[in-house]
Amino acid sequence: MAEHTLTALALTCSLKPSPAPSSTDKMARQVLDELATHGVRGDLVRVVDHDVRPGVEKDMGGGDEWPAIRDRVLAADILLLATPTWVGHPSSVAQRVMERLDAELSETDDEGRLLTWGKVAVVAVVGNEDGAHKIIADCFQALNDVGFTIPANGGTYWNNEAMNPKDYLDLEQTPDAVASTNKKLAANAAHLARLLKQDQYPPAG
Repeated sequence: MAEHTLTALALTCSLKPSPAPSSTDKMARQVLDELATHGVRGDLVRVVDHDVRPGVEKDMGGGDEWPAIRDRVLAADILLLATPTWVGHPSSVAQRVMERLDAELSETDDEGRLLTWGKVAVVAVVGNEDGAHKIIADCFQALNDVGFTIPANGGTYWNNEAMNPKDYLDLEQTPDAVASTNKKLAANAAHLARLLKQDQYPPAG
C-alpha cells in the first residue's frame, strides 16, 4: 500500500444520531476504505451528532460546533459529502453543511485563492427512492461554487427499487456496480488530490 500522504474527511448527513446504524455511514466508510488503498487516511464525522447552527457564517456563535468541523474540512485533502435521499432531495443535514460552506466564499489566502482551492470533493448517496443523480448534481454544484474540485466519476450511489423500501445497511453484500463505482471514485479522487497538492491553482486575479 502507498504511504499515507493524503487525508480525507467524510461528512455523513444521516438524520439518525449515533449510535443508531446508518446506511449513509456504511457507504461513506466503504468509500474511505477504497481511498485507503490509494494512500489516503480517512476519518468520518456524523454531522447530526453535533450542534451545527443554521446560517452562512463560519461561526454562528452560541455553542455552534461547525467551526471545529470546518477546521477538519480545511485540513483534509478530500471531502466526502454523504447523504441519504429524502423526498427526492439531500437530507436537511446535508443542506445545512452546504449552507455553512458558503462562508468559504469570503475566506482567501494571501494570493486571493479560496481556502478550498486545491481540495477535492466527492459525493455519496443512498436511498429508498429515486433522485440520486439530481442530488449528486446539486451537491457538485454547491461544492464547486465554494471552491472544491470535482474528479471524474466523483459520485457514487445506491437506490433500492422504487416503492420497495430497503436499507443499504441491510444488504448482505455490496452490489457489483456500487463497488466498481466506489473504486473509480476513490482512484480518481486520490489522483486529483495528489496532483493539486503538488501543483496548486494559480493566484486569483
